[in-house]
Amino acid sequence: MLSEVRSAPGPACPAPFNLAAHVLAEAGAQPDRVALRILHDGGTESRTFGEIEASVLAFAAALRAMDLAPGARILLRLGNSVAFPLAFLGAVAAGCLPVACPAALTIPEITGLARALAPALIVAEPGLSLPDACPAPVLTAEALLALPPGPADGYEMGDPGRPAYLVYTSGTSGRPRAVLHAHRAIWARRMMQAGWSGLGRDDRLLHAGAFNWTFTLGTGLFDPWTAGATALVPAPGTAPADLPELLRRHEVTIFAAAPAVYRQMLKSAPFPPLPALRHGLTAGEKLSEPIRAGWARATGRPLHEAYGLSECSTFISSSPARPAPPGLTGHAQPGRRVAVLSPDGRPVPRGQGGVLAVDRRDPGLFLGYFGAEAETDSRMSGDWFLTGDMADMDGDGAIRILGRADDMMNAGGFRVSPDEVEAALALCPGAGEVGVVEVALGPGKSIIVACYTGPAAPGALQAHAGTHLARYKQPRRYDRVAALPHTANGKLNRRALRELCRIDT
Repeated sequence: MLSEVRSAPGPACPAPFNLAAHVLAEAGAQPDRVALRILHDGGTESRTFGEIEASVLAFAAALRAMDLAPGARILLRLGNSVAFPLAFLGAVAAGCLPVACPAALTIPEITGLARALAPALIVAEPGLSLPDACPAPVLTAEALLALPPGPADGYEMGDPGRPAYLVYTSGTSGRPRAVLHAHRAIWARRMMQAGWSGLGRDDRLLHAGAFNWTFTLGTGLFDPWTAGATALVPAPGTAPADLPELLRRHEVTIFAAAPAVYRQMLKSAPFPPLPALRHGLTAGEKLSEPIRAGWARATGRPLHEAYGLSECSTFISSSPARPAPPGLTGHAQPGRRVAVLSPDGRPVPRGQGGVLAVDRRDPGLFLGYFGAEAETDSRMSGDWFLTGDMADMDGDGAIRILGRADDMMNAGGFRVSPDEVEAALALCPGAGEVGVVEVALGPGKSIIVACYTGPAAPGALQAHAGTHLARYKQPRRYDRVAALPHTANGKLNRRALRELCRIDT
């Protein structure tokens, strides 16, 4: 039997269509129901479905008043505040393209992104870096929230396959790439409800991630709103140790976070009783068995893992209806076509490893990398989009993720390019040659380690990284070495470097 699974596709996305209108359809049915709560130490900041839609349409009207061209790019420099989803959905409603990127980016990093994007507008809140010498006007989050109401019919309807938004990922090229998604991407998320989350209208879902991450944006906000449920988000700065009490106090029914967050939470166990909680969801990096087992002991509830990408969100998962077998990630979600391929692009026999791929006609698959058609094409092979990750499939169709086929690193759920980190550190005086790898410290835990050959002190490289790289990209250890290992053709031998770092761990 070959490693390919396909099921009957679900209903086609209706047309005309608008992602924002779909997400906020419940505003007409239950305008006074609380859609969003941001949880602060001293209380909560809440918005109803009706209030959110009114603000979204107000921003859409403001964008139209600026006479922006269709598809104009709106760069979001916003954190976990109510302004983020309002700006994102408002831009989509108006036919513009919101651009989500990590809030932690430094001035050099966001300047490089803005130079490539040429945004027509930046929406920003205090404390976040802005591009240097960028000609785009800046709208403050405060001004966004004060906009007058817009027309109730202010959604730009059209082909569900047209561009809707951009989100940044490091990709496999070693450079940050803007991933372009269509409006239909939200329709494709319907397959996740039965295949992963089990989400319903009465749920209260708390997600511990950042809004500008596709995992949080989709699972933490848009999925609950589409289902008519309530989304809860911890305020910025909330410690993982404080999350169990928030789950109890706000009667959370579904919790979602990256495995690293679960690992930090478990350090504060035992937890208070959580009678409302049904299960936890996790994605963004591979889930270790100790974390899965620890969560079950601490809460008495299961933890369901999903695998996905910025290019296709999640499409393989465990679910309440179909838990994953021990040691495996899960099954292809209903309506998906997934395969494990050999180097020649053919499905391998079940039980054999290969490159994980998803059908290039999947409605949730991205439209391409912005400004990088050649790189987009390089990820396609016949009917398939190649994820770049290795996997195998058992006889029942369950899939085990074996690891990345490239050298990308994973820091707290974010994919980080070693080339990008090395390029930044190489600019530090006295760094010499720099090599960066991810090193495992134990089950489910790893760090980024930088090795360098120059005379600079480790503290100098650390300080340099602090001003040139977002926090999650910064190495946690700096090792001075006599020489870096190289292959016969002169390339850095990352495998040998990784083994060297393990010896020093």
